[in-house]
Formats: sequence, structure tokens, C-alpha cells
Amino acid sequence: MPAEALLIDGYVDEPACLGVPPYISPYIRTLAGVLWEHEFEPHYLTIDKIRDDPQLLSVKGDVRCVVMIAGITVPGKYLGGTPATLTEIQQIGTRLRGIEHLLCGPIGFGYAPEGGKKAIRQAVSGFDHLLTGSPAEALDAYLSGGKTHGIPAYSRSDPWSIGGAEIIRQHPSFPFVMCELETARGCPRSLAGGCSFCTEPFYGPPRYRSVSGIAGEVAALARAGARHFRLGRQPDLLVYNSPGGAYPVPRPECIGELFAEIRAAAPDLRTLHIDNINPGTLARHEDAARSALREIIRYHTPGDVAAFGMETADPVVVAANNLKAGPEEVLRAIAIVNEVGATRRDGIPELLPGLNFICGLAGETAETYDLNEEFLARVLDSGMLVRRVNIRQLMAFEGTQAYLENTLGIHTARFRAFKEKVRKTFDLPMLRKVFPVGTVLRDLIIEQQGTVSFGRQLGSYPILAGVPLSLPVRTMLDAVVVDHGMRSVTALPAPIRVNELPLSALKWIPGISTKQAGKIFTKRPVKDRQEFRSLAGITPLEDLLSFVTSP
Repeated sequence: MPAEALLIDGYVDEPACLGVPPYISPYIRTLAGVLWEHEFEPHYLTIDKIRDDPQLLSVKGDVRCVVMIAGITVPGKYLGGTPATLTEIQQIGTRLRGIEHLLCGPIGFGYAPEGGKKAIRQAVSGFDHLLTGSPAEALDAYLSGGKTHGIPAYSRSDPWSIGGAEIIRQHPSFPFVMCELETARGCPRSLAGGCSFCTEPFYGPPRYRSVSGIAGEVAALARAGARHFRLGRQPDLLVYNSPGGAYPVPRPECIGELFAEIRAAAPDLRTLHIDNINPGTLARHEDAARSALREIIRYHTPGDVAAFGMETADPVVVAANNLKAGPEEVLRAIAIVNEVGATRRDGIPELLPGLNFICGLAGETAETYDLNEEFLARVLDSGMLVRRVNIRQLMAFEGTQAYLENTLGIHTARFRAFKEKVRKTFDLPMLRKVFPVGTVLRDLIIEQQGTVSFGRQLGSYPILAGVPLSLPVRTMLDAVVVDHGMRSVTALPAPIRVNELPLSALKWIPGISTKQAGKIFTKRPVKDRQEFRSLAGITPLEDLLSFVTSP
């Protein structure tokens, strides 16, 4: 029998890779493949499971190796899980003494507890070795001969991604797991330094995976039960397999081939989404970019988001930080994505842009925030749709320009005011446009139970929905939007079962008052739409009302 190994997921979040639940990173799967190749049977544990039951670390004598991956280089807020802190990583390493234990992942670039801080690169106490470079290749090098650095090579990692696919079945959220797929690593602009704050140039110029390698992994994941996929591990998906230059020309035929092969490899998939798109690519190569976007929409599932690393609307900050695109270019990129992707399927936009802002960059002044606000006002007034706006403070890493040149701590009050203003004056009206009352969210999965239970769909940047019912975690339902907050919506189960909802939920049906909801509640069962109208008048959601009463 193979020896056992423990694979601990402390979660990763990088500019081009997300591995926080419900996402599982490609690193986990290739590491599992390496362990299998070296005749270890991997057992998967998340940091959240360890928090719930620290005794899970009381490994038995038949466990011969422990590998932990962790590291956040892009600060965020998470609902499905909480990434491991430096203290937790060190405590885990200390507790595992006496058994070979290895640490890998972006933690090697340094650690900061939150945005607005410099990341400190230091030796992480408690572990025998820190594996550097590409995690899977580094683990293979160590198990093969004691070396601790791994050079990326898809000829090696593609078979591991297939061999390790079964590990997803051990994920606590399975089968509701979003598999992050790697299509490339490295930045086309790395030779010119890349964006001042970004860690992706650390990986060098782009290395692209083959279509056959990606499709082979997807097929293995599908056999393991995966139905949800995102092509997220690449700084700019539009330039997949596009050689040359800081702003390569998209090759729509390559995008189409990639997506077609993924569809063929997983014909029963439920989600196929993307992540990063460089707005500079769209603005510089409009026709090729449009064609590439059309290929994505031809094969993907609706509700998709193209994340734009805009960072700022201040041209001075753009220049000082070697950013990808200026404000006018970003505005043009938003327009192009809307032209192609704002059409709706089953009530949901096909593909919309998302905007990322980073505050604390070099050259920033108080006026920078005024320009950011003016830019968003232009977008809102234009009638174009944006799925979401992420606003965060710089997390600066050693080796980047932003580590030495930044404005951290100078405009903290203005940052907070900007964030609050965007939530109230942009996010709320934009959410009403993107998800109008009556929009049905299919396959909403409850992640938090309470008087109001919170859930999301599986996808890129799915909208958070509060359902005014106590629903068990992992409940899946269709839900109809009835109201909007600044970053979330309120939704009722669809169809709306008039004779079964509690009074607290009936009150949320649009167009009826609390008094009318009370009338409905006391007169139940309501037999049909006509009787409902006599009690409460007309609601815009009449077509979604159900008067069936369960026995």
C-alpha cells in the first residue's frame, strides 16, 4: 500500500489565481498528482477544517509527508473560507514536528495581514523546507532528490493535473466546487516591468498550456464529478497562445478551439467562466478582441465577468506605475464588452466587465480619488453595465516597484470615503440595472444559515443573495430578486409559494405592503391569482407566484 501524505490547503489568492472556497486552485490538484506519482496517497484538509477540529493534525504513524500551500498576494474579503494567517501557518508547522513537512505557494513572496501593508518576506518557522518556484515541480524535485526549487514545465505538470483530479472529491464543498483552470503563467509585460504592484511578473514571460493539456485535465475533473470551471490562471485570457509584445494581438481561433475542447471534455458542465482580461488589449486591438469575446460567449455559461485591472483613473498614477491602460482606454474596453456581452440569456447578462481599483500607489493624491469618482459617474451615466467594482488598498511585495514607491497611509481617510461613496452612488444603482427585480438566479447555493440565509451561484464574482428564510447550508434553489443592497440582493425562492412562506418573507414580495402581507397570511390558503389580487393588488412578479400547498 502507498504511504500516506497530508495535503493542507491554506488557500491562495494571486492576481491570476484564486483558491479560496468554493474555488480550488490548480496548485492543489497538481500537488496531489505529484504525491500519487511518488506513491503517496494524499489526504486533503482545508485550513477551515483544521480550525473547526485541530485534532485533525494529530497525524498517525502511517503519514510520511505533509505539504501545505498558502499565500495571499491580493487582499480580499471571502464568504466561503478564510485564508491561513502567518501565525496559523507557523502553528501548524510547529505541531507537525517529527514528520517531514513542507510549505509552498505565494507565501514565499512574503506575508501581510491585510491591504494597506507591506508584505514581509521572512523564513516561516516550523516547517522543514519552503518549496520555491512552481509548487508541483518543487515538490517533485524535493521528493526526487532533495532540491527545493521548481521550474514550471507543463510537460511535467499536465500529467499531474490529470493524476490529481480526484482530490476534488475530498473538498468539503464537493460537488459545489469551482475548479480554477490554469491556461498560462507569467505576464506579457514582464520584460517591461509589469504593473508596479503585481507579483505575476515574478513568473517571467508567459508560458502557455496546450489545448490538449487543458482539455485532458478538464476531462479528468469531469470524471471526478466537477461541473464548474473557470479559466482564471492567466493575466489576460484574450491573448491565450498569442506570442510577442507587451500587448499581443488576440487570436480568436485559439480562444474558440480552447473553449470548444473544454466543452467536449465536460459536456455536462454547469459553469464555464473567465476572469482576467487586460483592458489595454481590448482598446488596442478592438476587432480581434471582439471576435475573441464572441468565441467565449459562444461556449461559456451566462453571468460571466471579465475582470479589468484598471487600478486608477488618474493618468499620473497610470504613468508612475506602468499600468496597463489609461482611463479612456478602460472606458473604451467597457464599451466593447458591453457591445458583445450585455445581451441577456435567461434574464442574465452574458458577459460584463468588472473593475479593480488599487489605492496607495505611487503618485496618488487627493485628486486621484476625485478622478476615480468622476470616471465611475461617466460609466453610470453612459448606461453601460459593470458587474462589480473591487476597491482595495495596496499590498506591496518585496521585488516590486510598489514596495519602494507608494503612498501607503497618506490618504487613508479619503480611501474610506471613496469606497463608501462608490457603494452608495455607483454599486446600488448599477446592481438595479444588472439584476432588476424579477431576475431569477438559478442554482443558488446557501453558504450561511440564519434568519436571513446567504447564498451565491457558482461563477465569477457571483452576486450575494440574502434569502429571508432559515435554510440549511448547501441548499440549492432558484431565487428571484426582490430588492437591492449596495453589494447584494434580497431574493425569494422561485416560484414564490404564497401559501407556504412565513409572514416575514411574504413582506418582501414587491408591490405589497406589510398590511397586505398580513391579510394574505391570515386568509391562506389563497387559491389563485385573482384572490391574491383582491387581497394585495398587483405585483410585478405575478408570473412567479405559486398557489400550490404542500400536503
